[in-house]
Amino acid sequence: MSDDVDHERRRFFAGAATMLAAAQLAPSTAVAKPARPATAAKTGGNTSFPSFKQVDAGLLNVGYAEAGPVNGPAVILLHGWPYDIYSFVDVAPILAAAGYRVIMPYLRGYGTTRFLSDGTMRNGQPSAIAVDIIAVMDALKIDKATIAGFDWGARTANIIAALWPERCKAMVSVSGYLIGSQQGGKMPLPPKAELQWWYQFYFATERGREGYEKYRREFSKLIWQLASPQWHFDDATFERSAAAFDNPDHVAIVIHNYRWRLGLAEGEARYDDYEALLSRAPVIGVPTITMEADANGAPHPDPSAYAKMFSGKYSHRTIKGGVGHNLPQEAPKAFAAAIMDVTADV
Repeated sequence: MSDDVDHERRRFFAGAATMLAAAQLAPSTAVAKPARPATAAKTGGNTSFPSFKQVDAGLLNVGYAEAGPVNGPAVILLHGWPYDIYSFVDVAPILAAAGYRVIMPYLRGYGTTRFLSDGTMRNGQPSAIAVDIIAVMDALKIDKATIAGFDWGARTANIIAALWPERCKAMVSVSGYLIGSQQGGKMPLPPKAELQWWYQFYFATERGREGYEKYRREFSKLIWQLASPQWHFDDATFERSAAAFDNPDHVAIVIHNYRWRLGLAEGEARYDDYEALLSRAPVIGVPTITMEADANGAPHPDPSAYAKMFSGKYSHRTIKGGVGHNLPQEAPKAFAAAIMDVTADV
C-alpha cells in the first residue's frame, strides 16, 4: 500500500464512525434559494479552458483544467463515462465570473491523467476514484470544496460527501444518490431495467473488451446519442471529448469499473474498508441539490427513491426542455445556478 493511501485511510478511519453517525442524525430542511442572475460570462459555444495543468496526486499525475481566481471558493467538477472535462466547458466561465475557483480533473483513465507507476493496478472501482479526488485536493491544498458531477462524477461526489464530509462543503449530484456495492450489483433487475444496462453486460465479456478497444469512439458516440436523444451535438463537440478516450489506460479502467460492479472483477484490498462503509448506504449530510433531466436516456433512479438519503439541507430540480444525460453540457446555466445556490448559505 502506498504511503499516500495508507495515511489517508488512517486519517479517515480515526473519525469515520463519528461523522457517519452525525450524518444520520442531521436535520433535513427545505429547498435551496432561487438561481442567481446570469453573469456576464459567455455561456455557450466555448471550446476550451483558460488553463490546463498537471499535478502529482496520490497514485496519479492528474491532468486538469482550471478557471477563476485562485483565492476563490473551490468548486470541483467531475465528469462521467463516456464523457470528459468538456462537459463543463460552458459551466466553468459562469462560475469563474462569479468568483469561484473551478477545478475540472480528468478521472483516472481519461485525458492527460496518468498512473505514476506501471505496476499500479488499473482499477476502476468507485472508491478508488474518490480517493484520487481527495488526493487532488491535498495536492492543490484545497481543504474543502463544493463538489458537483454527473454519472461517474456524481457517484464520486456522493462517496466523498459520505466518507469525507469535512472535505465537502456542499454537493450538486445529477441523478441523485448513486452509491452502490458489489453485493447490490449482483441482484437481478426486471427485464426492462436490465435492458438499459446492455453495455455493462457487453463489457463483462472478452468480446466486449475487444470491441470497446477497437471501436471506442463509435461506441461512445452511440452512448451519447442514446443517453441524450434530443441533444444534437456536432462532430467537433464530440471529438473534443473523444480525445480523452485515447488515454492508454482508458479501456482497462472502464472495463474494470463495470465488471467490478457486477462482482466479476476483484478490487484492491487498500479500498476494502471504504467499500464496507459504502455497502451500508450511508446517508449524506452535506447541503445538496440533486438534479435530473427530462430526457435522460441513461439508466437513472426516480428522485422520490433517493430523497431520504440526504439528511442535510436538500432540494431537487428537474431540468426540462429535452435535456439528456450530459446535463452540465446540455444545460450549463442550470447546472451552474445549482452550484451557486447550494453554496449560498454555507
